[in-house]
Amino acid sequence: MSQETMVATIRKRAAGWSVQVRRKGYEPEYRTFTSRDAAERWARERESLIDQGQQPVSHRALRRQTMGDLIRRYLAEITPSKLSAETERFRLTKILRAGICDLALADLSSAPFAAYRDKRAKEARPGTVARELSLLHNVIEIARLEWGVGLAGNPVAQVRRLPVKNARNRRLQHGELERLVEAVAKSRNELIRPAVMLAIETGLRRGELLNLTWAEIDLERRVAHIPRTKTGYARTVPLTDSAVALLRSLRRSDAKVLPMSAMSLKLAWNRLRVRAGMPDLHFHDLRHEAISRFAELGLSTVELAAISGHRDLRMLARYTHIQPSTLARKLAGRSWEQEVGQP
Repeated sequence: MSQETMVATIRKRAAGWSVQVRRKGYEPEYRTFTSRDAAERWARERESLIDQGQQPVSHRALRRQTMGDLIRRYLAEITPSKLSAETERFRLTKILRAGICDLALADLSSAPFAAYRDKRAKEARPGTVARELSLLHNVIEIARLEWGVGLAGNPVAQVRRLPVKNARNRRLQHGELERLVEAVAKSRNELIRPAVMLAIETGLRRGELLNLTWAEIDLERRVAHIPRTKTGYARTVPLTDSAVALLRSLRRSDAKVLPMSAMSLKLAWNRLRVRAGMPDLHFHDLRHEAISRFAELGLSTVELAAISGHRDLRMLARYTHIQPSTLARKLAGRSWEQEVGQP
């Protein structure tokens, strides 16, 4: 057992071998044994129970911290490393205003989280509430497993999730792309047009687009490397003729292709879709549109997965190694408009 994980102190006393087991956030335990072997065996058992969260915690320590304290530490130490850091920061900052964040950790149970769920259900969609609960669950798990906070369990795990029915099959209908282009021309944000068109031409997620740098693009090979993805698996995607032409037309004033924040894009997109008369169109729908267009160009399921980054075909992908340059050559000289026509 390493010094870092050792929590037991064993000393020889007149009455035998005295054991003291201490860990921050847990009630200390003391026992005396006639042999050192028995003392060490008991210490290991108690440490194992602590690691499994089966030991009583110190309510005194849990009284000194609140749920809000955990969220603030998570924001400072964990969130910055996330691909969706800005979105997560916005969500957690909003959660910090909720009354649940004033609760001491000793008072946490499933009940206040269930009450938070019910209150939010009146204000937001089930999917939004589910994401917030998942985030709260993760904050507590990090605190328990990595920060040594002595919570015996995760109360959010006991909270029933609301049913989420948000599957979408929204695609651009006849004339809608033209309406988007017209609305883009009236936008004061010069980056919204390349953001929209690149989303349609590449199928990249919003965060992937905003994190894309010029160093990750090879216009000669017609590919873009995406090192940080939602799934955690880097991928390299081919670039269509339209994507290449669009990228060549952009000014390289920053290391990023689209030097704008997620909030700036969200606000610009919301104004754009209202101006275009399509308030029901989500930015993520453009990714669905892109993947559907690639399918209509005749790309196989495996090729589509290589572009989109979906991990549903893991077993097949283990035996299939598609070169992005091969996909790029297959797309060279082809476009959805020429081969399929306008919707």
